[in-house]
Amino acid sequence: MPINNRIADFHDEITEWRRTIHQHPGLLYDVEETSALVAEKLKEFGVDEIVEGIGRTGVVGVIKGRKNDSGRVIGMRADMDALPIVEKNDLPHKSKYEGKMHACGHDGHTAMLLGAAKYLAETRNFDGTAVVIFQPAEEGGAGGKAMCDDDMMSRFGIQEVYGLHNMPGLPVGEFAIRPGPLMAGTDEFTVTINGLGAHAAMPHNGNDPIIVATQMVQALQSIVSRNIDPLGSAVLTVTAIHAGKAYNVIPQEAQFYGTVRTLDKAVRDKVIERLQEIVTGIASAYGVEVNIDIKEGYPVTSNHEAQTQFAAEVAREISGDAKVDTNKPPVMGGEDFSYMLLERPGAFIFMGNGDTAGLHHEEYDFNDEAIPVGSSYWAKIAERSMPAS
Repeated sequence: MPINNRIADFHDEITEWRRTIHQHPGLLYDVEETSALVAEKLKEFGVDEIVEGIGRTGVVGVIKGRKNDSGRVIGMRADMDALPIVEKNDLPHKSKYEGKMHACGHDGHTAMLLGAAKYLAETRNFDGTAVVIFQPAEEGGAGGKAMCDDDMMSRFGIQEVYGLHNMPGLPVGEFAIRPGPLMAGTDEFTVTINGLGAHAAMPHNGNDPIIVATQMVQALQSIVSRNIDPLGSAVLTVTAIHAGKAYNVIPQEAQFYGTVRTLDKAVRDKVIERLQEIVTGIASAYGVEVNIDIKEGYPVTSNHEAQTQFAAEVAREISGDAKVDTNKPPVMGGEDFSYMLLERPGAFIFMGNGDTAGLHHEEYDFNDEAIPVGSSYWAKIAERSMPAS
């Protein structure tokens, strides 16, 4: 595996950064400690420009190559935020903040991009400008959109943008990618049913919203199986139902909510349309009032063809042909790098994290053995897309 030798030399240093970040997790936009560490390191590396506060708490670093005749500007993004999870690992670098944990590997993503930034600022063996992007609030806060809304792409002249995420279960040193939809668009729905409360022993005096809610939840499961083309992809999952507080009282209100995941806008629109029709139809049949709130989430993460091919070529140079899957089946999880891909052509790739606990699990930990692979990938993205020769 041709890992960059210089990056391999400071593997231990990058690992130390990663573990420091892991110990001090922040949620959503509250990543001030990590942002400060990133800015401090970029300053130490001697990058040409450091801008803080992009997308509220994001950090952008600009590294100019030895030449800039090409006028090329390439963006590379890492996410910084953690999750509201109580860590169950017994590790020296365990989270110091109860109820906050880097359970998705964003600590590793940030550290690997910092490692690449150190190398690129030291060598500058490229013709153009490398822009390193450290983003807050990927986990539900749309930090990628916030950075784009702050005019990041135009301000720094970014022409293409690349992202990376670790993948448990995929061996260290392996990559997986595909052109087109790679991760799902995510929508959230909340359904509130207003019935008529009554004594539990006298249900005929009320209009039970729990009965209505259960009918709705059951009926919604027919959307994917009966309204969506079997060759399409969709998920509709109800994740919570809330109603009542006593054994002997039929409540006045019931509420349930969940998520819709799709890889195509037409499929998404059909699922939402049928959800609304089914819920309002059942509400009418039972004579209750209903409110449906649809919150549109992250768009589909859709890779651009040319940039996907390029990212795969870079991955092959690091790991070899056999360790790069270019037909990775789409994943129904969401990712707000999608907003950046709507602004500029680019590609998002998965990198192996080995045999570890899964993402968003209380026993997950980023695999530090993967650090040289990821940092080498980032360094080569810059050097290969903007060759000095």
